[in-house]
Amino acid sequence: MVRKIIKIDQEKCNGCGACAEACHEGAIAMAGGKAVLVREDYCDGLGDCLPQCPCGAITFEEREAAPYDEAAVLAAKRVEENKNVCPGMQARMISHGQETEGLGKAPSVLPAAKVKSQLSQWPCQIKLAPVKAPYFQGAKLLVAADCSAYAYGDIHNQYMKGRVTLIGCPKLDAVDYSEKILDIIQNNDIKTITVLRMEVPCCGGLENAVRKALQDSGKDIPLRVDTVSVEGNIK
Repeated sequence: MVRKIIKIDQEKCNGCGACAEACHEGAIAMAGGKAVLVREDYCDGLGDCLPQCPCGAITFEEREAAPYDEAAVLAAKRVEENKNVCPGMQARMISHGQETEGLGKAPSVLPAAKVKSQLSQWPCQIKLAPVKAPYFQGAKLLVAADCSAYAYGDIHNQYMKGRVTLIGCPKLDAVDYSEKILDIIQNNDIKTITVLRMEVPCCGGLENAVRKALQDSGKDIPLRVDTVSVEGNIK
């Protein structure tokens, strides 16, 4: 089809790459120190790249060209975004199988722990957790101070079992978790919320964030707050 599409003058191009950065569709790339239109079907003909070129090397022309393929552009963007996602941040559900004693394994592999983990999803850090994920639907939510896992020995069976666990430390992260927790509450069907905090004052930030998020959500979700002493007792 004949349509409007960009044209790059290779003699004028100074290879700065500004046009490639400005092209949201990924139609322009750098090759041999020059900007090149690498995908005609990615060029929408709107010319976001034109004002970014400092040497006037880009103009419009009317010619036979492949039609703009928005679906292909969006698919390419998703692929690129997935490349930049840390594997540790990818949401996943965890299924715990039967305990084993490690028989038949190589000597360098330790046998399974006697106490089975009850972590049901990943990631579990509040900052890294997605706002929407399948495991949040109908979930009983545990928001725990990260120190509580070390102070309270039976946290897996007493608190994490049957719950979706989110952990954090308001002092170390130096952020207000309330906005993130509010988004999770608003975008999912949370059944109950349990807060497990330490007795130290800075842990009050975790409890306050949950209370504020719950209040701002307007939802009537049962809330329970338990406090762990530094000696490992529930107060």
